[in-house]
Amino acid sequence: MIKVDLITGFLGSGKTTFLKKYVSFLLKNNIRVGILENDYGAVNVDVMLLDELEKSGCLIESVAGACDRDCHMRRFKTKLIALAMSGCERVVIEPSGLFDTDEFFDSLREEPLDRWYETGSVIAVADCMQDKNMSEFSEYMLASECANAGRIILSKTQLYGNDVIADTVSTIQKALEGCGCKRDISGVLVTKPWDEFSNDDMKAFTLCGSHNAGFIKKYRDIEGFSTVYFMNTGLSLQDAAKKASALFMDKQYGSIFRVKGFVKDCDEWYELNASAGGTRIAPSSVGQDIIIVIGENISKEKINDFFGGISNG
Repeated sequence: MIKVDLITGFLGSGKTTFLKKYVSFLLKNNIRVGILENDYGAVNVDVMLLDELEKSGCLIESVAGACDRDCHMRRFKTKLIALAMSGCERVVIEPSGLFDTDEFFDSLREEPLDRWYETGSVIAVADCMQDKNMSEFSEYMLASECANAGRIILSKTQLYGNDVIADTVSTIQKALEGCGCKRDISGVLVTKPWDEFSNDDMKAFTLCGSHNAGFIKKYRDIEGFSTVYFMNTGLSLQDAAKKASALFMDKQYGSIFRVKGFVKDCDEWYELNASAGGTRIAPSSVGQDIIIVIGENISKEKINDFFGGISNG
């Protein structure tokens, strides 16, 4: 049986960064790995960030777009079948930050996937600066992602003190209680800075499994969340970063959770990744001139005006 891992977490939590660490560890141990990337946006930007893993022999499939649940399930299963047929020994799924974890477990129980796959590790990544004033739906999404995790890993802990970490843990625990989940997460919480992870730490993640925690399922579909993206913006790196940061400061644009994409500056590509906790810019070997904005109850018209052009979706 092929073990399939799920690395989940709310928008902008750092899933892709952890995924690269996790898969790199598997590849170093001569495991043939397949990745299934699922992006909420109509264009799957995150898959481009995995270029180095693909060059190292990792097989990558992707599902993009916020289509209806039934359509998405069909695409999801088809990609998993393709990875199984390609001879993968382990598959790692990185879904959108807006993902129904039941979709993962339900898929593995259906034919023909139930004959090829078994659940491996379910890992939830949570931002150490998680918003403390989330909407009810956002709080539910955070809880549903943490309820069944074998490990809950906090990101960016090296930047903050113990008080901030404790507040984040309380926020997650409160979200779980809000959907009727009585799970105590203290035994599965990882607060160690990521650059200090040892080989033993990484091995433990591959063996952490999942947790069967009951909670009240309040939603079936994503409600209120939407995305808008701009291609061929021609923005400089400085201008793109300024605009990304500004979107989080003004509620007229809605509740913005993530701004991501690529910008070309001085003939070099840069990855842009912004959340309420800050903006990260990093050189990239690949890119596409695109900015994607994801949020709750966003005003596409005002965001379009702010970027000074016609959005592509």
